[in-house]
Amino acid sequence: MVENIKKQMNRIVGDSPTIRKVFQLVDKAANSDSTVMIFGESGTGKELIARSLHENSDRSSRTFVAVNCGAIPHDLLESELFGYEKGSFTGAVNARVGRLELAHEGTIFLDEIGDMPPALQVKLLRVLSEREIDRIGGSKAIPINIRVIAATNVNIEESIKQGKFREDLFYRLNIIPVHMPPLRERKTDIPLLVNYFLRRFNEQKNKSFKAVDPEAMSILIDYEWPGNIRELQNFVERMVVLGSGEVLTRRDLPEKVLNGAEPWAPLEEEVPDESPAEMIRRSFQTASPFPAFGGIPEEGINLKQVVEDFEREILEEALERTGWVKNKAATLLGLNRTTLVEKLKKMKISRDA
Repeated sequence: MVENIKKQMNRIVGDSPTIRKVFQLVDKAANSDSTVMIFGESGTGKELIARSLHENSDRSSRTFVAVNCGAIPHDLLESELFGYEKGSFTGAVNARVGRLELAHEGTIFLDEIGDMPPALQVKLLRVLSEREIDRIGGSKAIPINIRVIAATNVNIEESIKQGKFREDLFYRLNIIPVHMPPLRERKTDIPLLVNYFLRRFNEQKNKSFKAVDPEAMSILIDYEWPGNIRELQNFVERMVVLGSGEVLTRRDLPEKVLNGAEPWAPLEEEVPDESPAEMIRRSFQTASPFPAFGGIPEEGINLKQVVEDFEREILEEALERTGWVKNKAATLLGLNRTTLVEKLKKMKISRDA
């Protein structure tokens, strides 16, 4: 069932354990009318989750209305949500239907709910309990049938302690909590996201990049992504627009990403045209610390220990030759950087050892 919901949520890319838990939760909650509260940092895809909940529900044929409570000035937010009657205030020359009313029989998504002013929180609480609204200047209540999904990037419980958010409203909204993991906690999804955005921007920008090379991808995986998926999307778009050739490389990465990356080769100079296999062959043609195999002694050997000792010497030699630059040492050995790092941790090899 998770696979089915993932296919339906085709705009949400990922296969890490953390995002699969979100898929499972959406699968279970989609057809319920229970209120959902989505927690997560900016750029983690909270609105995509809200839309997926709507699109996989019985309300999917009805309207999905999104309101960013933090982007609309507080003095205008009430009229945006509840609407108003003609003549209810200066400038109200015609009646206007509010967003809550527009979402009738559908879903309303209240993004950045933590920025909603206290006076409006009281009115929203009444909407949730009574399922009706009052337009500004109106004299009668209007019944509405909506599903409410809210989202926030702030610590609501801390806001409650500070008196900025109503505790009773929080309990009304937080029936089904969904926690969106930041991108730094789902590193295995980064290659999937990069390739997804690469295909998308190739089509949009009429480009034909085939891939991101392993070194550049390793740097992207190591970056912490404070702006999460939105930041990654913007970076891939920039690389597609400004890049050249068929494969995007380290040279195409934004400076912000490169600032935290380990050095590889000077960006202003050409990298030698040499494959990893040629590099390692040339490297070990020089004087080697590894003795030639002289046969098994009569008393026998501990094969596991001999292989481990030999592997340790190779790893340490590669690191010494590359100045302990893990990206370069991994290429010298024909390994992925993450594989090399795992081996170093397992064998407790460090520069200070």
